[in-house]
Amino acid sequence: MSVLPREEMRGLFLFEHLSEEQLDWIDEHAVLEQYAGGTTVMREGEPATCFYLLLSGALRMTRLVGGTEVETIRSDQRGAYCGATQFFVHQETEHTYGASVHAVSDLTFLTLPAAEFATEFRRWFPMATHLLEGMYLGWRNSDTVIGSRRRLLALGELSAGLTHELNNPAAAAVRATASLRERVAGMRHKLAMLAKKNVDPTLLEQLLEIQEQLVKQVSSAPKLTAMQQADREDEIGDWFDDHGIDQGWDLADIYVRAGLTVPDLDRLLDSVGKTFIDGAVRWLAYALETEMLMGEIEDSTTRISVLVGKAKQYSQMDRAPHQWIDVHEGLDSTLVMLAGKIAPGIRVVKEYDHTVPRIPAYPGELNQVWTNVIDNALGAMGSEGTLTLRTSRVDDHVHVEIGDTGPGIPAEVRQRIFEPFFTTKPVGQGTGLGLDISWRIVVERHQGDLRVDSEPGDTRFTVCLPVSEQSVI
Repeated sequence: MSVLPREEMRGLFLFEHLSEEQLDWIDEHAVLEQYAGGTTVMREGEPATCFYLLLSGALRMTRLVGGTEVETIRSDQRGAYCGATQFFVHQETEHTYGASVHAVSDLTFLTLPAAEFATEFRRWFPMATHLLEGMYLGWRNSDTVIGSRRRLLALGELSAGLTHELNNPAAAAVRATASLRERVAGMRHKLAMLAKKNVDPTLLEQLLEIQEQLVKQVSSAPKLTAMQQADREDEIGDWFDDHGIDQGWDLADIYVRAGLTVPDLDRLLDSVGKTFIDGAVRWLAYALETEMLMGEIEDSTTRISVLVGKAKQYSQMDRAPHQWIDVHEGLDSTLVMLAGKIAPGIRVVKEYDHTVPRIPAYPGELNQVWTNVIDNALGAMGSEGTLTLRTSRVDDHVHVEIGDTGPGIPAEVRQRIFEPFFTTKPVGQGTGLGLDISWRIVVERHQGDLRVDSEPGDTRFTVCLPVSEQSVI
């Protein structure tokens, strides 16, 4: 007895062009299966043994994402298929169901054994099978290879940018250290000269005391404009000339950068007298410059430490993959890693709402999202524009908005930007995987949302992330 009348079987869109012989094979091997509403037909990860065609009822398809079941499809279309849909692909490992299927209402399926159907399908459609298999395997291999290559290229670019950022403070520290060595040698020389002059110990003690007082002022020296700097150098240079100090213009710059003024020199003169004022001024110049050089070394090494810390934050080195995070830390560390790509003409604006709560997330993966979106924004703007990072809380989600003032995304492109391998960049410059990966991380991995609004001069990507742990089914 036939599982279905021949006319009804041809009414299924997958079977309408099959030959009588092919329909005979299906009729011989097919089985009708019925499921009550609310039951599970198949579970993701189980061996894919059957190919299912929906005859009646409604189903919903779900996938497990980060331990949470996410609904991907809901259908009641007669002839819709699910289950072992890649039965025709040769592979070494066993096929498994890629999703779970649940009965929304009472269901009736026509099922075919996947292994037997694969053998017969290859005999019926040899060329189509080769094309489908090649397309599937080619897409999977391309996704793997290009994805790996893209990550390596991105890592190389980030490493180059970080190296450039580290090189500046490192070079400054090396220069300051070399200069410091010279100044310390000069201080030893001046100390020896003072000792030869049989300086009164009390006078030397006064000199050291005022030296300590003036050196402490270096850290709080005010920032001067070029005009203010020149005016103060003239004032101090005139004071040196008035008191017979040769080449005072060489020393004036040091005293001004250290934040000292003419009244400070008057106090020095009162302490050491006219006899030793020349040596005292030059001794004090060495002390002040030494202090400024040590401050420069401290600033440079602190900058290096901060950069390394940001790099660790970005890579999530030595941290749990899933944790409660402050989204601002990831955004800031990403900006540091991309600093080499931020052109001088691009202004970065941070509009952070620091009252937003910490969220449960995979921070290393979210940093990939920030990198992809910010990198695209920088590329869209080119050499000038404004990059805006904005955070806020909307109901039970934290919103992270990344905006740029580039030319915008046309409507026809905007509909496809999250598709894998879709890119508007020239051949060889883009893989079309960045936003696809970002979508999967935000939507599938974090059960959030990623959307874009764009018009010329105002493009905004908004990442919505839940503030609480999502229930695990």
